[in-house]
Amino acid sequence: MNFKSLIRLGLVIVIFAASVWYSLTKPVKLGLDLKGGAYVVLEAIPEGNNKIDNNAMNRLIEVLDRRVNGIGVAESAIQKAGDNRVIIELPGLQNTEDAINLIGKTALLEFKLMGEDGSLGETLLTGSYLKSADVSYDNLGRPQIQFEMTPEGAQKFAQITRENIGKQLAITLDGVVQTAPRINSEIPSGNGVITGNYTVEEAKATATLLNAGALPVKAEIVETRTVGASLGDESIAQSKNAGIVSIVLIWAFMLFLYRLPGIVANIAIILFGFITFACLNFIDATLTLPGIAGFILSLGMAVDANVIIFERIKDELSFGNTIRNSVEAGFNKGFIAIFDSNITTLIVAAILFVFGTGPIKGFAVTLALGTAASMFTAITATKVILLSFINLFGLKDPKLFGVKLEGNN
Repeated sequence: MNFKSLIRLGLVIVIFAASVWYSLTKPVKLGLDLKGGAYVVLEAIPEGNNKIDNNAMNRLIEVLDRRVNGIGVAESAIQKAGDNRVIIELPGLQNTEDAINLIGKTALLEFKLMGEDGSLGETLLTGSYLKSADVSYDNLGRPQIQFEMTPEGAQKFAQITRENIGKQLAITLDGVVQTAPRINSEIPSGNGVITGNYTVEEAKATATLLNAGALPVKAEIVETRTVGASLGDESIAQSKNAGIVSIVLIWAFMLFLYRLPGIVANIAIILFGFITFACLNFIDATLTLPGIAGFILSLGMAVDANVIIFERIKDELSFGNTIRNSVEAGFNKGFIAIFDSNITTLIVAAILFVFGTGPIKGFAVTLALGTAASMFTAITATKVILLSFINLFGLKDPKLFGVKLEGNN
């Protein structure tokens, strides 16, 4: 083997080792259909003359995303459906009822003066000027919500407290009075606390709502569904069984029909799998059942690419060419067909990703990554490994490639 061949083989080995390490050290995230959890659909409701446009929906999704992240669901998926609906998937979430209640709240924070009779005046300040909210505890260890205003909000808050000393300032959340302290002096810092007989969990949930911000439009939960973990376990088991059976059959087929190239192709298939899952982990993708279908489909394409190349090699050997020349010619002649078919697949995957939603996007991402990985393993890795076998062991017998030349016994 010459120096260039050693470099190519070394690069393939390094890529293989890195893909195995990255795939095993960072397990791929599972979607709702595999892991179980909560499925929520919200519908934006127009109020008055206000219309639900794309900007309003985008702002709604941003607020919902902050709320879900506040809950701590790392594998969540939030996407627009139609003109005025949002689908939220929360894989692995245990307390689905509390999460659903948290997602659906408007979380409109308002500061209003309260009369002696308990009546509320007009809104003087809203949560739009809120910088942060955290859980703290009073002198008796009871949970409360400590908040801080933005610089502009602090100025307004200082003015409100300065002009209304001796009056009660009610702090309301979605129209419900949380606390109504009496203003004893100006509060220039823009800091304050909200008390309201909270439990620790309620205080944390309220702080999460306030930090995420109020929903920019009114939204109602129109559908909720809980996906049990047993469904995910069953789906994973079935997918694993299907994958194992298909890989075993492919290995047997390639080994029986192509002998030595079949062995190399089986090695490349393993490399293909690890590269694909390493790429999924790298882009932080979530694996779903449609995604598994995309992976298996791209696996079939990887095998198909090897079949195209190996048949070209067999044709060259049947013409009496040497093994090395036949391998070079087989890869060169098979490249165009493989490249064209994979490019068309990538175009279809891109269209599905751009215009599809939810599971379709997951299918498209996995199909695209698998297709790219199959091109590398079929065109580059398989060739490097096969030529390394030929050079290291001085192979010259066409029978090793499943070819029986005339005159040979």
